[in-house]
Amino acid sequence: MTKNLLSSAVFAGLIAGLIAALLQFVFVIPLLLEGELYESGSRLHFHADGTPQSDRGAPGLGGEWGRHLVTIGFNLVTYTGYGLLMVAAMGLARDHRGTAITAQNGIIWGLAGFIAVQLAPAVGLPPELPGTPAAELAPRQVWWIGTILATMVGLALIAFGRGMVMHLLGLIVILAPQLIGAPHLDTFWGVAPPELSAEFVTQSLGFAAVGWVTLGYFCAFFMAQGEDS
Repeated sequence: MTKNLLSSAVFAGLIAGLIAALLQFVFVIPLLLEGELYESGSRLHFHADGTPQSDRGAPGLGGEWGRHLVTIGFNLVTYTGYGLLMVAAMGLARDHRGTAITAQNGIIWGLAGFIAVQLAPAVGLPPELPGTPAAELAPRQVWWIGTILATMVGLALIAFGRGMVMHLLGLIVILAPQLIGAPHLDTFWGVAPPELSAEFVTQSLGFAAVGWVTLGYFCAFFMAQGEDS
């Protein structure tokens, strides 16, 4: 059984990591590289006379293939790690709660992982383009980790808790970090156009959701296949 869980996490993580990396190469990384042009001053949002910059165009992937290989490796390792956590949670739910694990409800597990690890923290600390000013790193990391943990606990209470009280408690736990609020600067300023930042946030979160759904689906799929074999 342990071997089945491990292999399910590895195979699902590799598939989801490759898909996530491909989507990032096509949609997200060009926006990131364009943000770096604004950060370096190679491209300006406004000219010296105050008129808007007229040209627009992502620079493409360029020739930094060593950097891109690191991105692929990071995605593979990250999603495999997430897969290990997910199959462990699936195994606990199956063994102790009698929850059926199928490829179809694996999509729900993937969405729950996306909400906990990506969406909930992004409510307070959305993905940022290079050069975007932000509050000190340590307080943001504490809030980010606390938000992930609180969201995971809250979703578990809603999914597996019995009775309205447990469900309401789960909702309160999820909302608590948002009510506390993420650390932010007192003013807004940056070098990249806000439209580019908004597009970067939207695509980063959207394709992260695809990666998590893929991960949940294949984690459950391989677990079910291992049980049937």
